[in-house]
Amino acid sequence: MSTRKLEMPVKSVFSILVEYRLNRSEGEKDLSKEHEEHIEKFMRIRGENVIRLKEWKEQGGKVVGYYCTFFPQELALAAGAVPVGLCGTKEEPIATAEETLPRNLCPLIKSSYGFAVTDKCPFFNFSDLIVGETTCDGKKKMFEFMGEFKPVHVMQLPYMKTSKKSFEMWVDELRQLRTRLETELGREIADSALWEAIDLVNRESAAAKAVCDLNRQEPPALSGMELLTVIWSRGFNKDKEENIRMLDALRESLSAGGSVAAGKPRVLITGCPIGLGSEKVVSLVEELDGTVVALENCTGYKTLPLQTDMSFEDPLVALADKYLKIPCSCMTPNTGRMELLRSMAVDFAVEAMIDLTWQACHTYSIESREVNKLCRQAGLPFLQLESDYSLSDTESLKVRIQALLEMVEK
Repeated sequence: MSTRKLEMPVKSVFSILVEYRLNRSEGEKDLSKEHEEHIEKFMRIRGENVIRLKEWKEQGGKVVGYYCTFFPQELALAAGAVPVGLCGTKEEPIATAEETLPRNLCPLIKSSYGFAVTDKCPFFNFSDLIVGETTCDGKKKMFEFMGEFKPVHVMQLPYMKTSKKSFEMWVDELRQLRTRLETELGREIADSALWEAIDLVNRESAAAKAVCDLNRQEPPALSGMELLTVIWSRGFNKDKEENIRMLDALRESLSAGGSVAAGKPRVLITGCPIGLGSEKVVSLVEELDGTVVALENCTGYKTLPLQTDMSFEDPLVALADKYLKIPCSCMTPNTGRMELLRSMAVDFAVEAMIDLTWQACHTYSIESREVNKLCRQAGLPFLQLESDYSLSDTESLKVRIQALLEMVEK
């Protein structure tokens, strides 16, 4: 692996947040030195863990790559492997992906495939097995192509989560995944190891949720860009115990307040996944003097309240119970997402809501009608945005977001 590939993730993560800090409005408080140091630790996770995983692989360690929050990380951890998220969040590799995939496909799919096929994602290169899922038709077909040059296992996800047959099918899918992991990784997954991994992931989710919940206060403790950096970056850390320590330390450092000035319109962003590289809507809201207090997206708060119930006798049944509760738009009906948005709007004192849909993501685009209805009932200004990873629509987005913020009564 070249030095250039190792340095790219570090530079990109740093540049995004550093630019944000330089452009903060004059009314905002300076970050405390301790707070700033904790945020910068999260900024460095991706780059530092490229080095860690390289060393891990050289020592014979195993890595499992995944593309969705429906993947039960606990199974990989119980097998002694490191789970890493692989969703593409940058525009750079999309042109190469379009040589194989349709141009009118979701940018997340094209970016993910582009990084894989161009050999520019070290985390993909390190992965001994890729685990996919049937959350959308585009990803299903993309995994077929990906299987031509990497071992891929696709979980069949049931769409009707309240059905008894759906639950039984999902338990069986997790049993099949367990067997595939044991085969590919060369290690048996014992129930005792699985319960330990379940406890670890429960504790990490609780620590991340506690940090996010600091933004319920006024002013919020974290800016939207800081929140995105913390929650998104933790998925690249090889050591989840270290993640928990870092999250707890950040929460403690913010106990006396954060960096955001009071009185800004409080915005919740929902919809498709957002990561560093596809953060333009978060950045624009704060450039226009609003503040993103919460990200409901699956890369944000959506899964954090979910804890695996350890009272089950079978750990796989316990995992199936938790993961099938994720309120993804691929589910029908998906009442859980509206319930979560309703409670978050109250808990985070939300004053406006943005529903972000990436191009060609039909399930989220269709559900926008229900999000709009929820906002009307709650008396919240609402904006639905459909975009991709490019910056070509920045000015039009800016005009629409500015209009939304002006609707917030102060």
